[in-house]
Amino acid sequence: LPAQLPEFYKKVDRVTWIVPDLDKTVAAWRKIGLETIVERGELSVDVTFRGQIVKARWRAANARVGDVWWDWVQPMSDNDAFAEFLRASDGGVMALMHRAPTLAAFNAEIERLRALGVRPLQLGELGPGRFAYFDTRAEGKYVLGLQYMEQPEPDPPAPGPIRITQFAFVAKDAEPASGYWAKIGFPKMAVTQSTSTDRRYRGAPAEFEMKLGWHRHGKIVYEWALPLKGPSTYEDHIKAHGEGFHHFGVSADDMDAAIARWESLGYKVAQSGGWGEAGKPGSGRFAYIDTDPIGGALI
Repeated sequence: LPAQLPEFYKKVDRVTWIVPDLDKTVAAWRKIGLETIVERGELSVDVTFRGQIVKARWRAANARVGDVWWDWVQPMSDNDAFAEFLRASDGGVMALMHRAPTLAAFNAEIERLRALGVRPLQLGELGPGRFAYFDTRAEGKYVLGLQYMEQPEPDPPAPGPIRITQFAFVAKDAEPASGYWAKIGFPKMAVTQSTSTDRRYRGAPAEFEMKLGWHRHGKIVYEWALPLKGPSTYEDHIKAHGEGFHHFGVSADDMDAAIARWESLGYKVAQSGGWGEAGKPGSGRFAYIDTDPIGGALI
């Protein structure tokens, strides 16, 4: 029988974003226009990492971006999940975090996943709350995260240029990842062949090809890019960071104006294209802004 997925998985509460240089990352995103960034300083926390209790240290900052918190973390020790991810990937989004409504629900989900063979990667307490990261990256291509907070911080308004409409990943093959998440209770991916038009890669006409996998179980869709032919940003990402989180999809009311703004800040379009017949209902455009140098993920 399929696993029963708890209701709280329909919303991603926060992303855990590992960076090698927190100061560089925070300064860059402030320049881009994120006004809600709060620097949390250096933290020293006792965590259980792969079954062993260790003292982990990291520097952190976060910002509210639409309906999601971005938590940037720079590891300051080499003995926890954050440091392990940084060594393996050179930075990027490590985990999507979901908020359990009660401590009982938090503990029950840890045990449900254990029964399915999904082991905790890192467990700990921070302030009035608890967090759990699960060892899902090898098969699922990203880390599943869970948190419980006794008194959640209020969600402030999020002015600025970012309105997230998609979490996107890159993988070499859809079936293994789809089957893995289905075991946990996520729906199987619907996979389609991309029919994108006007393809460009780093300023030149391109012939990249990809299939697209879709997880539509929550408020924000998950897209999986499955590269077939390059060069493309998907192949670039796998080479630099491995399979995993590739980009945040952000709505643009005026694509040309949005691209011009990013370019004025020093960030070029790495890859672009369209779909459908221009000007007709259902058509659209996409452009990946090369924000990889400030964190290992694109916009």
